[in-house]
Amino acid sequence: MDLVPVFSYIYLGGKCRTCHSKIPMIYPAIEAATGVLFLSSFLSATSIEEILCGFLLVSLLMIVLVSDLEYMLIPDKILLFFFPLFIAFRIIFPPDPWWDAPAGFTAGFVLLTLISLISRGGMGGGDVKLIAVIGLLLGVKPVIIGFFLSTFFGAMIGICGQLLCLIKHRQPVPFVPFIVLGMLISFFFGDQLIAFYIDLIF
Repeated sequence: MDLVPVFSYIYLGGKCRTCHSKIPMIYPAIEAATGVLFLSSFLSATSIEEILCGFLLVSLLMIVLVSDLEYMLIPDKILLFFFPLFIAFRIIFPPDPWWDAPAGFTAGFVLLTLISLISRGGMGGGDVKLIAVIGLLLGVKPVIIGFFLSTFFGAMIGICGQLLCLIKHRQPVPFVPFIVLGMLISFFFGDQLIAFYIDLIF
């Protein structure tokens, strides 16, 4: 029972069984969010490829989200674990066109590296590598949409936070939560967003 997501937290009253210390709320929250996102990936998919792609994406995003919130760090070993999985996935389920996966990786890496150089470190190296790895899985269009959504959400929260004196000037703010939000919206609703803006323009 101790290892059952969410239910173990409720069963144990939010405390560790052995030391009785309080378990941070972030852990059951992430467990619940992961379950909902897995279910959403399954229900919205039209093929095994889409289901597995969703599961892989959600798994990576939830792990790096906890790491960034707790330590403001994206460990290389996490990305190195998922990188070969994403390569294997794209070999088994090649995108159409086939070069979309390597192009997504390249686009994510180059775009984020340029922004990091221009902003003089405003974008962390972990963020650059994370976007590149996600680009390998999702391809060019979704990763670019996801990145710009991430930037938009991050900028809005940053501006509002400073106006409300909740965030100090130059205070480090974890960017992964915005990457997670942007990439999930891009994955689940990217095509609808593109269609909406095309209809809006034309």
